[in-house]
Amino acid sequence: MSRIHSRRRGRAGSQRPYPWTRPEWVTVDADEATEQAVRLAKSGLSSAQVGAQLRDGYAIPSVRLVTGKRLGTLLHDNGIKGDIPEDIEALLKRVVKLQRHLSQNPKDLANRRGLNLMESRIRRLAIYYRQHKVLPETWSYSATRAVLQVE
Repeated sequence: MSRIHSRRRGRAGSQRPYPWTRPEWVTVDADEATEQAVRLAKSGLSSAQVGAQLRDGYAIPSVRLVTGKRLGTLLHDNGIKGDIPEDIEALLKRVVKLQRHLSQNPKDLANRRGLNLMESRIRRLAIYYRQHKVLPETWSYSATRAVLQVE
């Protein structure tokens, strides 16, 4: 695979094989893992933070192996869903930081290009999510709304 915004090839490398069975050292059952995940998500953590907290604090290496469902599906089934997808939200946070930087450093052309590339990535993701009915049809990216959605 190649990179999005350059003509170079991407990083290649082997990945750790994903286990298909639940490790025998995991003592938590599916109901307890679901309860912990829902409680952490209701406290305001994102799904990535919930997964890391379950891994590090509760010795659940993979919610999918314990419960049989992915963490996002599990949270969605329990009525916890964000306004916008997590990957777009992370990109919006990065865009807001870059906008603040560029307001103080207007001649930083390398970061201006990075901002343009990030905004195009957001627009591409928005098209995908609108087609799959994750985002409403009226949702569109704008720099001023990005600041409001992040804060």
